[in-house]
Amino acid sequence: MNVPYVGVLLNRSMFKGIPTGKTQTEKLAFYDEGAKKYGVKPCYFCLEDVSPKRDRVKAYVKTAQSYQLIEIPLPPIIHNRALYFSRIAKNKITQLAERGIIIFNRWNRYGKLYIHSLLVEDPAIADHLPETVSGSLDNLRYMMGKHRALFLKPDSGSIGAGIMRIEKKKNKWVLPYREMINNKRVWLRKEFQQQIPLRIQQAFEKRAYLIQEALPLAEYKKRPFDFRVSVQRNFTGEWSITGIVGKVAKAGHYLSNVGQGGKVYTIQQLLQEYPNLKEREVVQSITQLSLAIVERLSMVLPDLADVGLDIGISNEGFPFFIECNGRDQRYSFRNGALLKEWKNTYSNPMGYARYLMEIQGRL
Repeated sequence: MNVPYVGVLLNRSMFKGIPTGKTQTEKLAFYDEGAKKYGVKPCYFCLEDVSPKRDRVKAYVKTAQSYQLIEIPLPPIIHNRALYFSRIAKNKITQLAERGIIIFNRWNRYGKLYIHSLLVEDPAIADHLPETVSGSLDNLRYMMGKHRALFLKPDSGSIGAGIMRIEKKKNKWVLPYREMINNKRVWLRKEFQQQIPLRIQQAFEKRAYLIQEALPLAEYKKRPFDFRVSVQRNFTGEWSITGIVGKVAKAGHYLSNVGQGGKVYTIQQLLQEYPNLKEREVVQSITQLSLAIVERLSMVLPDLADVGLDIGISNEGFPFFIECNGRDQRYSFRNGALLKEWKNTYSNPMGYARYLMEIQGRL
């Protein structure tokens, strides 16, 4: 019996690295391993190689010896792991969907303000959100009048690039920033009161920003931390928590992103400094909030099935939503030596693809 294909859509650079095993953050072997449990076979291709008018595509498929590039029927179920921004690409994906092809996680980059606008409408979630407004000088002055610390974030971006933090100390605001001096990147600080620093003004002019209340996050060894929560649809079609892993900012820094030097810890390690908190209760509160968030988002966002949420907690264990990542990089679980969870982040999409095939009678 032929094993049905599940498409995995990759960006060109990752696709080209398949023959040499240089697939960047993706571990294709875990897709192949997980797919065996569900009786499906992953195949890997690029959107550029797909024609909405053709029923076949050239894709890499794992054989006994290596990955081989072969022409196969276009899979009816596709897991999107690529980022596309052009109108041509988006039109092509829409055309495929109109043909009845299911592309789950069809879009995986949404503006932070848009995500906030969807979540703040839900009373069960609103209390877990930082106050957030669009990035303008008027809004910045308004937020400076309400809070003592603020994050300024690009509306669209990843791994913490472009994020600034300002904090009020005594009667002045302080903006830490990095500068290249003698070919070395060093941290400097700008103090100000009413006159907004040129660095912030220029950032707001170049791209869309948002302004966000700095949450009172718990700290580990005096460094703020949050959790990456993998939330995925599984082989039953239901949302479930695949894994939770902590991310701690570098000493003296405020971003926990691994790409910005953050370190990964298990939840057990982080809660050692909080004997008043019970791990089971913290996990339960993070789980409840995470599931409420994805249920709300999936009411609006098409074919959402696989996200990574950044969830922080207060010293009392109250959970806060920080960010939604539509293309979870998954390596936080690898760095935290959580092999089971890391593998499951790859196998769950294969199980969900199997579920979609069954309910559509495509087996």
